[in-house]
This record gives sequence, structure tokens and C-alpha cells, in this order.
Amino acid sequence: MNYKDAGVNIDEGNKFVEMIKPIAKTTMIDGVLNGIGGFGALYEIKNNKNPVLVSGTDGVGTKLKVAFMMEKYDTIGIDLVAMCVNDIIVSGAKPLFFLDYFATGKLDGSVGLEVIKGIAEGCREAQCALIGGETAELPGMYNKGEFDLAGFAVGVVEKDEIIDGSNIKPGDVIIGLASSGIHSNGYSLVRKVLFEEGNMNIDDYLDEYGLSLGEVILKPTKIYVKALDSLKGLTIKGIAHITGGGFIDNIPRTLKDGVSAKINKGTWDVPYIFTVLKEMGNIDENEMYRTFNMGIGMIIIVSREQCDDAVKRLKAIGEKPYIIGEIVNGKKEVLI
Repeated sequence: MNYKDAGVNIDEGNKFVEMIKPIAKTTMIDGVLNGIGGFGALYEIKNNKNPVLVSGTDGVGTKLKVAFMMEKYDTIGIDLVAMCVNDIIVSGAKPLFFLDYFATGKLDGSVGLEVIKGIAEGCREAQCALIGGETAELPGMYNKGEFDLAGFAVGVVEKDEIIDGSNIKPGDVIIGLASSGIHSNGYSLVRKVLFEEGNMNIDDYLDEYGLSLGEVILKPTKIYVKALDSLKGLTIKGIAHITGGGFIDNIPRTLKDGVSAKINKGTWDVPYIFTVLKEMGNIDENEMYRTFNMGIGMIIIVSREQCDDAVKRLKAIGEKPYIIGEIVNGKKEVLI
């Protein structure tokens, strides 16, 4: 038996690697010492006195199923980068490099290329380099036309500049940054509510957006690297990525003992898609805030004195910041 008999196309894999090399090259930044194709990728840390590396890994979950339904693969890679880099920047880290893992039953180079283009776009947005990855053909592991994705990001922060929530105190202000939509969490529930129970179709038109349902729920996750860069010089006390677990589980991860986050509903625009999900799925409001981002993809905690400056800077770069709450005395929880 040879590789061909087993359903593995070595030639296709080799061609795929050659196709992605110029794409990865568009993400190169100072510090990268070699390109795609080696056994290991090399990155030199520069201009740091006391560097601490911050790493994160993630996937995009069952949002992939929506991409398969639509046969649209050019944005799912952005989601992959976003889910990883948004996690590491909450510590104050600057993303340095990214690696991906693409696994499929039989490699379709044209599909893989679209995915990698999205990953590269995400890396450029995050100002980090795509320096390596793995493409695996695993016959028999995946349904025809399906694949899985995972990513790994590394960033760096000066040790004395790590954001850990230790100086958060009552009276501090919570700024919420608008999400681009559902992002990449809760899609098992999304698909159940919309497609299984709601009998909706990806081509159904949503007047509120001027887009199809598929286009709305496949919109890529927002990357917040530039938003945090705009706040350099201010004292950021805490940051939380509103990902799986929503408000309820994620905001306490940046709080210290003795304080709570009081969130004031109605202080930001909740995208219409969350209303659709809540009503069609008859989902309890508390569960909505535990499962989804509800229109806020990242929260930033600053002193009241620096709040106006932070909001002004964020608006200047095109972000949609909202003052959504404050820090109060409590037991490290979210009060909504």
C-alpha cells in the first residue's frame, strides 16, 4: 500500500505549502529569523528589558459548520487569529507571532488557501507574523469537505507592565468595546435555535442588517490590538475578553477579591441578532449574558479621571466605546 492508496495526496500538500509561503510573507515583522517551511520557526525578541512571554491557543468551534453551509472560507481564519490574540492582549502583551493547525480528511488546496488568506489578514490586523503551522491530511477523520482549525499566539510584555487587575478599586469605570456580532462563541446554541428549532435558512434576508442570515452570523471576530495600542500612556487597570462564558464568567477573571463589576444594561447598542436568538430560543436573559458577548467584545477598566481620554482615543481610531458600568465593593462577580 502507498500514500495514494490511503487517500493522502503528497503532491497536493507540497503545492499547498508553496502557495501559502508568499501569503505568510505579507505578515512578516521585525524579529522573524526564518520563513515558512522549516522544522521550527525562529523569532528574536528585541527591545525589551525584562520580557515576559504570554501565550494562548484556541479554535473557532462550530462556527466552522456555518462556513461549511455557506461554502465561504475567507473569514474563518480571521476568527482564529482573533480568538487567540484577544486572549493574550488582556495581559498587556503585544502579539509577536502566530501558528495554525489545519486538519482535514483530504486537502482541497483552493479551500485551504482561502483559510490561510484569512489567517494572514488576521495577523496583519493584529500586527503579528504568521511564522508556521501544520497542515494534516487525516483520511477517515472528517466528513467530506470539512476540516478543523486551531491556532497558537505568542506575545510579549514588560514584567512591570503586566495588566493583572491588582490595582482595580471601587469607582473605576468599565468601558465596553463594541463587538462585530456573535464573534466565535455559542454557535452550537446558535445553530440549534436558528436552523433546527427556528427552521431558518442561511439565505434568509435580515432587513435590519441588509444581509443574509449566513452573512450576519459568519461575520468575523473583531481584533482589538489597535484599540489597546491607542491607549498607550494611560493606566489600564484591567481588561477582559468577552468570549465563551460571556459577561458572567469572563469579567471576574480580571477582578481582584473585594470588588465586583456593576454593568448598566441599556448603555450600549445590543445587535439585533441577539434579540432574534433570545426570542426564538426563549433563552433566559441571564443565560444570554453567560453565553454571548451581547455586543461587547472587550471591556477595559480605567480610573474615572482617565475615562474621558480613553474614550476619546478609542473613538479617534474608529472604535465604538461605551461606558457600561463601574467597579463597586463586592465579591468578585458581575452585577447586571
